[in-house]
Amino acid sequence: MEMRNRQRLVNELTDVMRGYEAANNTHDIERVLPYIAKDATYWFSDGSHEGLDQARAAIEATFRAIQDEKYVVDELTWVLVQEDAAVCRYRFSWTGIVEGQQQSGKGRGTNVFIRTHEAWQIVHEQLTADS
Repeated sequence: MEMRNRQRLVNELTDVMRGYEAANNTHDIERVLPYIAKDATYWFSDGSHEGLDQARAAIEATFRAIQDEKYVVDELTWVLVQEDAAVCRYRFSWTGIVEGQQQSGKGRGTNVFIRTHEAWQIVHEQLTADS
């Protein structure tokens, strides 16, 4: 792939990832779902979630558990970029209210995207909290 085309795709994918980050910060699951493929797999610290319904339930549980959450993606790196598939890794951090107390956390993430009907969607997300 020529460098100019790769950079165009990186820019496009970065915009998608930033949109996903912003959608999560709204705590409105209906704004998050368009970013997730129907057959997505999400691996979180609390377990694996297969398919859109399970991913939705896991994300909604997080929204309920962490009030006023601010989720931030940093150090976004595109490991693989192709016309119809991409992989990124990143660091994440969050702050919010859990059971009435201000808390925070951070970790590492990996997302796998595919292009479906000219839209990028996540087919796999793995988040690992730092100890």
